[in-house]
Order: sequence, then C-alpha cells, then structure tokens
Amino acid sequence: MSEPIRVLHFADAHIGLQSYGATDNETGLSSRALDVLARIDEMIEYAREGDVDLVIFAGDAFRSRSPNPTYQREFARRIRQLSQLAPTVLLVGNHDLPLNAAKASTVDIFQTLDVPGIWVAEEYEARRIETKRGAVVVGAAPYPIRARLLADVDLRGKTIAEQDDALRGVLGERLRALSIQADDLADAATPRLLTGHFSVAGAIWGSERGVMLGRDVVVDLEALADPSWDYVALGHIHRHQNLTADREDAPPVVYSGSPERIDFCEEYEVKGFCWVELARAGTTWEFVELGARKLLTLTMDCRAIENPTGEALAEMKRHDLKDAVVRLVIKLSPESETLLNDSVIVKELKRAGVFHISGISKEVDRRARARLGVSPEGLTPLQLLARYFEGREVEAGRREELLKLAREIVEGE
Repeated sequence: MSEPIRVLHFADAHIGLQSYGATDNETGLSSRALDVLARIDEMIEYAREGDVDLVIFAGDAFRSRSPNPTYQREFARRIRQLSQLAPTVLLVGNHDLPLNAAKASTVDIFQTLDVPGIWVAEEYEARRIETKRGAVVVGAAPYPIRARLLADVDLRGKTIAEQDDALRGVLGERLRALSIQADDLADAATPRLLTGHFSVAGAIWGSERGVMLGRDVVVDLEALADPSWDYVALGHIHRHQNLTADREDAPPVVYSGSPERIDFCEEYEVKGFCWVELARAGTTWEFVELGARKLLTLTMDCRAIENPTGEALAEMKRHDLKDAVVRLVIKLSPESETLLNDSVIVKELKRAGVFHISGISKEVDRRARARLGVSPEGLTPLQLLARYFEGREVEAGRREELLKLAREIVEGE
C-alpha cells in the first residue's frame, strides 16, 4: 500500500487587510497585511518540514478584487515557494473575481505565465495530479457565478427564493458531474479530493459576513458529503470547522478557516490550516494552529469606582498586552466619567507594548429623566424641584430635607 498523500489546505488569506494597524515604515505595507504574510510563511515552513505533496489554496487571496501590486508581488513570492515544494492548486474565490467577466481574476497571472506546478482552478473540472507519493485526483469547484451557472435556466417570473433553489439544483448537478469525472480519472487506489469556495448549509459563519460581496450562494451539505471524495477542502467561511465530524458515511468536509484574525468577532477563534494525510477510504487530517495576532477586549465596570483610571490600569496589568490589538470597554456613571483620564490609560497601553489600540469605549449610565407631565407649566416651583430630585435619584430622606428647606425659602418670601 502506498503512503498517504500529504496535503496542505488553507484559504481566505485576504491580503490587504488593514484593520487595527498602521503602515510599516520599513516595507511601506500595512502592518496587518504583514501579519497575514507572516502566517503564510509559517505554513510554508511547516509544509517544507513535513515534505508536502500537494498544496490546496481554497480561494480569496486578497482583500480587494483590485489588489495593490505590492501585495500581488508578496503573494506571488510565497505561491512560487509552495509550487517549488509541490503541485499547487489556486482555487478562484469570490474576492478573486473581477466585476466584469471579461477582466482577469487576481490570480490569473499564474496561468498566463504558465508558472510550473500551479493550476489556477477557475472552472468546474477534475484533474489527475502526479505527486512524489503517487497520483491524486482533484475536483475544483470555484465560487459559483450566478449569471454563468443560470445562463440556460428560464428565470422569468421566478422569485428570488425560486432562483436560489434553481441555482442550488444546478450546483448539485455540477458537483455530481465532478465526482463522475473523478471516478473516470482515478483507479481503485487513487485518492480523490474536492476543493470548493462557497457557503455550505449548516456552517457557522464568521467575519466573512462583513466582507461579503453580493448575495451569497449556499450549497447543500449532501452535495459535498459524497463518499466518492476522500476529503473536501473548503474556503469562504473564516471559522475553522468540520461539517461531517459526527458522520462515518461521509468524507471530512472541512473549512480551514482564515490564517489570521480579521476583527473582534474572531477574538476567541484559533487560526491555522489543515494538514491532510490523503488516502483512498483512509484519510486522516489535523488542524495546525498558527501564531495569529491576539485581539483582546478588556471590559470593566467603573460605575461605582471612585478612581476609574486606577481600576482600568489595574485590569490592564492582569493581562499580557504585548503585541496585542486591544480595545477597552469601560462602564461609567456620569460622575466617574469625569474622573477617567484617557491619556494616562493610553500611555500605559503603549508602555505595555500593545500592537494597536483599537479604542476606548465609554458606556456611560445616563439616568433617565423623570417626565414632568403633559403641562409642566402648571406645576409649582416646589413640584418642579421634587421632580428634579427624583430624576437625580436623590435619596428619599435627603430629598425630604431639601424640599423642607426649599418650602421655608419659598414661603418666607
């Protein structure tokens, strides 16, 4: 029996991400883009040490459909390194696609230059790829373009929901056709891998909701949970997850997730890639965590604190803030808000070596004012004063004393 094929599966690099960072003085690039490139470098080193046989990038190389040429250069350098280690598949994701179908995708240049060892997968097709540990059949399912897939479908008079159902039907047919192609290209011992870039019904969404371009396409899980495949390598959703973890009748259907944290909704998510030992009816895989940038939210309640600045500093010292993107959420009363010294907090954050201060959010507990009624003009001065004391939440006993003094003043005039 031949050795399993060693596969590196990653996706959703989104190079060009610029949230929570600044321009790096040495390179002129966004410091957050450098974070993503550093994660890819970590993967390359792991692949080199693990003697990788096949690389699958499951789509969305850049943050923009028109990426900065410098970002394109940096991505190309790393893809070239990977292709020198093993055959590399670049699946086209939605962020890789141009708005105009006649224009090139962000990864088309690899195909135009015919870079050895790289397959730019922009069509639904299957190929047999030879690796140093044997052959593998790869089926490619790039991001589904509605207009192209539904070109031969009569949509006149159909609702949006009916159009979506029609699209899912066409996608199901395309995916079944890919499994048939794979059977034709493979012998009994040849492992088969499907890679796709889309949302799958039942998957848990991540930060990609914030960068979604247009109405999304959702694929039925059963269209992918086909035993014809030994592993399904997905991109598009940024949270790592195995959609068939509890099933023995289906291959692993896995989102590798993004290699770097995008925003604070991913604060507690691990980031990394998948390392697959691909074998016919005997695939194993593991998720490998990367050193993604820490995003840290510090929440503190200072509404009843006499020294909110000191409390904030004390809370900050309880955490390792070095090289982290940090945001503070401080609950305050109107009184404690006036005592908070932002500049002292910012100075301490910088001294602690934070990578970036995302912000200091103040949630001030504003007391609701008591309504004076429909016609406050009809209230006496003492009644108005009583309403004022209620709105200020003056303690009942003290309120009576103050009203008594006020009554003496008014009546003494």
